[in-house]
Amino acid sequence: MSIEIRNVSKRFGDFQALRNVNLDVESGELVALLGPSGCGKTTLLRIIAGLETADAGSILFSGEDTTDVHVRERQVGFVFQHYALFRHMTVFENVAFGLRVKPRSTRPVEAKIKEKVMDLLKLVQLDWLADRYPSQLSGGQRQRIALARALAVEPKVLLLDEPFGALDAKVRKELRRWLRRLHDELHVTSIFVTHDQEEALEVADRVVVINKGQIEQVGSPQDVWDKPASPFVYGFLGDVNLFHGRADHGEVQLDGMRFDSPEHSGARDAKALAYVRPHDLSVERYTPGAAGIVATLTRAIVVGPTARLELEPVESNPDNPGSGTIIEAQLPAQQFRDLGLQEGDKVVATPRKAKVFVEEDWVSP
Repeated sequence: MSIEIRNVSKRFGDFQALRNVNLDVESGELVALLGPSGCGKTTLLRIIAGLETADAGSILFSGEDTTDVHVRERQVGFVFQHYALFRHMTVFENVAFGLRVKPRSTRPVEAKIKEKVMDLLKLVQLDWLADRYPSQLSGGQRQRIALARALAVEPKVLLLDEPFGALDAKVRKELRRWLRRLHDELHVTSIFVTHDQEEALEVADRVVVINKGQIEQVGSPQDVWDKPASPFVYGFLGDVNLFHGRADHGEVQLDGMRFDSPEHSGARDAKALAYVRPHDLSVERYTPGAAGIVATLTRAIVVGPTARLELEPVESNPDNPGSGTIIEAQLPAQQFRDLGLQEGDKVVATPRKAKVFVEEDWVSP
C-alpha cells in the first residue's frame, strides 16, 4: 500500500509541530523519519496511524483519503518504543490479541489463530518462548514480540516509533539487521521514526530528514550522506567540523587557506559555512609556513584501527566564531603512530574535502 502525505500541518497550542508536510511512500518501501527530538517526526507518524488528527492536509492510502477513517479501520500495525505488551498475558496471548478482538464476522477460528501465531513467532525466531510472560523476556525479545503482534492482523502499513530506542547499543545493532531482513521477506510498507542517524542510514530504503516540523531532505541513505541539501542535514548526519569563511567568485577563504568551490561561482564576498567530516581532515606535524589550520593536539584516542584526535586551533580567527573550539580528526591508527605525535604537539590540519554553503543556502524557507 502506498502512502501520500499532502500539506499536513499540526499545532499544539503555540507550538507548530508540522508545517505543510508533503511526502510519498511507495508500496513495500521502508522509510525512516529522522530528526532531533521535537522535530515533528512522531507527530507525523501518529497522524498517519490515525492516533492524531492533522489541523490541515490529508493522508491517502493507495489514493484513498483516510482523514475520516477510524484508526481501527486503517489496517495499520503500530510498534511503540516501550513494547506496550500486556504483562498479564503470555507471549502467545499477546500476539493472538489482535486476532481475537476482531469482529466475529472476520475473526479466524481458534485453530487458525494458533497456527498463525506460531508462524509469526517462528518468523521472529521466538516460538520457543510462547508460554513465557513479558517480564521473563529480554528487551530485544519483547520488541520482537511487539512486532509479531503488530504483524498478526496483516497490516497494510507498519509504523514503528523509535522501536529500538530503549535497548542497549549491541542489541539495537542486532535488531536493526533483523528488521531489515524481515522487511525484505515481508515487503510491508513501513515507516519508522528514529533520531539515530546510523540506524536510519543502515536500515531504510529512503531517509526523510525533518527539522522544526519541515522536511529538509528526502533521499537514499547514500544521497543524504553524500549530497546533504542543507547545513542542518550535514550537521545532523554524523560527526562534522564547522568552519566559517568567505566565498567569492568560486573560491572560499577559510582560516588562511583558499580552495575552489565552483558551485558558488556567483557568490560575491558572501559568508560561507564549510563542513568537514573528521576523516576528511589531513593531519601532519607542524612546520613553519605550512598552509592549513595550525592546532595543538590535546587528546588522541586510539581504538582498534582508528585514531580519533582532538585539536585546538592555536590562533582564533576573528572572522570565524567557530575557531578556538575543538576540531575532530580521524586517521588510520598506523598513520598516527608513524607521525610520532604526542599530546601537546603542534600539527597542521587541512581539509581534503569540504561541503560549502554560502549565506543564501542556509536561510530557512
